[in-house]
Amino acid sequence: MQSSATLQKTSVAALFRTAALALTAVFAVVGLAAGPALAADGDVAWTVRTASNSYGADRSSFSYAVNPGGAVDDAMVVANHGPVALDLTVYAADGFTTDTGQLDLLAKDGKSVGIGAWVKAGGGSVHVEPGKTAEVPFKVTVPDNATPGDYVGGILTSLTQPDQAAGINVDRRLGIRIKLRVGGELKPNLAIEDLHVDYDGTSNPFAKGDATVTYTIHNSGNAVLSAQQAVSVSGPFGWLRVGAGEIKSPPELLPGESREVSVPVHGVAPALRLAATVTLTPLLTDASGSTTPLEPVEATTHGWATPWQLLLLVVVLLAVVVGAFLLARRNRVRRKQREDGRVRDAVAQALRDKTPDVR
Repeated sequence: MQSSATLQKTSVAALFRTAALALTAVFAVVGLAAGPALAADGDVAWTVRTASNSYGADRSSFSYAVNPGGAVDDAMVVANHGPVALDLTVYAADGFTTDTGQLDLLAKDGKSVGIGAWVKAGGGSVHVEPGKTAEVPFKVTVPDNATPGDYVGGILTSLTQPDQAAGINVDRRLGIRIKLRVGGELKPNLAIEDLHVDYDGTSNPFAKGDATVTYTIHNSGNAVLSAQQAVSVSGPFGWLRVGAGEIKSPPELLPGESREVSVPVHGVAPALRLAATVTLTPLLTDASGSTTPLEPVEATTHGWATPWQLLLLVVVLLAVVVGAFLLARRNRVRRKQREDGRVRDAVAQALRDKTPDVR
């Protein structure tokens, strides 16, 4: 999750007053960035950054370690780069990982239970004159009964403007990520769930095919985690093992989040019964940005890789062999029958020759 990445979120809320009224929508542009957010007409531009204080200067985001019942005071600086004064709404929201692997934040009316509920910013708004900056103080208050672990969210500035031409309201949001680690026992853990393997062979009975290993990575612990991934497929007793090669690490998952992964493995022999093994090495990042690999997690599943073309070839060959055997056996029986017939005829002829002719 990078605080400098621009995130976009579109939401549409339909409001019907009468049949004569047009549909009004809200278009929200969300950014967790230190760069400007520009309105559609270019007249509005502002930036946000962390304030320089005892926590440091030029921070890319806010990061704290607080025990349950503790509190932190900090500030965000808003700079108005446009020609008109700005009145911005300021609030906090919980974060979540999108399908594209980016950090996004809940809407203002979303149900926040962590950062969005514990962070309070001044009076909830800020006024900034053109070319000026304003410091927005905020306070993080961790409840006494807060569960230990990592919480991710952000503090946002928001401006909603009507776009008469498009018939929508444009909500520009620009904020800074907040990562909070609540003191207590840290239990980082990743689980491999819904693991299965599928095999796709070729028309060539002697060629290898491809397997697809699909599984879900579930962050079942209380720390933000990414992971190194390794996937392999083998035949019975571990024979003919093939690895998937280098696999891109998944995005960081917040506690409780899951992500489905599908990994192709090429050059897999159709060994009838396949074993697919997934190994995850959880990666834990501390407040300084250092990453520590944890104890690997492994899971194995089985699937069928029936070599139908090869089996068909074997069946055809067996049919040919059996047919040839039966034909040879029939020919032997016929030859024996003919030979037996000739012997019987010879014996009968000999008996006739030795019998005196009685007249």
